[in-house]
Amino acid sequence: MTTTETRRRPNVVLINCDDLGYGDLGCYGSERNATPAIDRLAADGLRFDNFYMASPVCSPSRGAMLTGCYPPRIGFDSFDGLPVLFPGQGLGLPTSEVTIATLLRDAGYRTQMVGKWHCGDQRGFLPTDHGFDHWFGLPYSNDMGRQAHPTEGPLAPPPGTEPFFSNPLPLMLDDAVIEQQPDQAALTERYLTEAVRFLRDAGDDPFLLYFAHLYVHVPLYVQPRFAAGSDNGPYGAAVACIDWALDVLLHELESLGLADDTIVVFTSDNGSRGVDGGSNAPLRGAKTTTWEGGMRVPCIVRWPGTVAAGRTTAEVATSMDLYPTLAGLCGATIPDDRTIDGRDITALLTDDGATTPHEAFLYYWMDQLEAVRAGRWKVHYAKHGAERTELYDLDADPAETTDVAAEHPDVLADLAVHAEAARASLGDGLQARTGADVRPIGRISDPVPLTTYDPDHPYYLAEYDLTDRG
Repeated sequence: MTTTETRRRPNVVLINCDDLGYGDLGCYGSERNATPAIDRLAADGLRFDNFYMASPVCSPSRGAMLTGCYPPRIGFDSFDGLPVLFPGQGLGLPTSEVTIATLLRDAGYRTQMVGKWHCGDQRGFLPTDHGFDHWFGLPYSNDMGRQAHPTEGPLAPPPGTEPFFSNPLPLMLDDAVIEQQPDQAALTERYLTEAVRFLRDAGDDPFLLYFAHLYVHVPLYVQPRFAAGSDNGPYGAAVACIDWALDVLLHELESLGLADDTIVVFTSDNGSRGVDGGSNAPLRGAKTTTWEGGMRVPCIVRWPGTVAAGRTTAEVATSMDLYPTLAGLCGATIPDDRTIDGRDITALLTDDGATTPHEAFLYYWMDQLEAVRAGRWKVHYAKHGAERTELYDLDADPAETTDVAAEHPDVLADLAVHAEAARASLGDGLQARTGADVRPIGRISDPVPLTTYDPDHPYYLAEYDLTDRG
């Protein structure tokens, strides 16, 4: 029985959206999307205004959050030359990496994942190989199934060739494919069914629920009721569905008497694509870039009785910090045989006067160190292979509009020290340098695709009709 003297170990609900931008939520300034449940979560907890993912694309971002490490540290900087994992690749997160789910499971937690994984689709790389008791969801992005392809542009296949993705999209339960080409508009509700079942079975054991949305990654298939209420097209409908899903989870926690004992974290894997209704305002850039809009994302934490309601913080924090922070709060033991880049930010959750534990934050695009932030200052060294030197004062100019490098050579020199330390430890493809403290990606020979197309199979949709990819 919980008392004021002996509070039970907290449950954790970690909600990770896909491509949701900094400017997509009402509590972050959106006037296009209605997000009443998310706004209430912010009013009841702490909103981070300088929260970063470790990559502007999904696979390295998710691997970093789960392990508390920059992507190059765990070999997730490049996937045989690709920025994210693709279906049937023999690459993934090896079992030598210890995820937050493994830490909490080993500490006595029940663990459940629903939604998108994208850290490897072969045996040995799946969620059930990484600390989750059960998983229901997609192994990679929802645009990696059989889908109508553009007839022109960079994503159009050459005449007479197969589309890049020709196998059906798999829906998985634990390590088995249970459906192919599922109705994407129904997936969020199906994920919620599994999540609610898990919460109701919790009993007295503490738990971790990792809810990884398919929204707002394209293609956007949405239910008519959300489309009818949207002032921002399918994108706004998808955001409304995310908001509804949060409302369901919070209502369930309250009904079960678990709300006060549960840490709820709401965030996104990277910035919005910046098109089709998505917004990273007031930030510059979008998904795939190391401008602020690619990597600074919404993050809200609620824990009644510990995290005071209605607070905001401008201190720098990262998704990698969730690893040591949640481990510490949940009584789990962090491995001491490897470098962990995340820092415990419990003080930021509980103390208005706390400051960031980070001396610097590193912006990597694949294996290239493109930018470094220290305090208010951010220097850019390159963009997708094109070298440059630009300096921005993020406190005064979060939109990165005015380059002040010429006025602050002393700041450039200070930031260069952090950059050199990063290159020595993590490497930098721009300088053809290999880091001294990096670990290998998981790799298997003879990988097998999870699905193959069968013209006689009764698919829900043999080919998705939307051509959007991203």
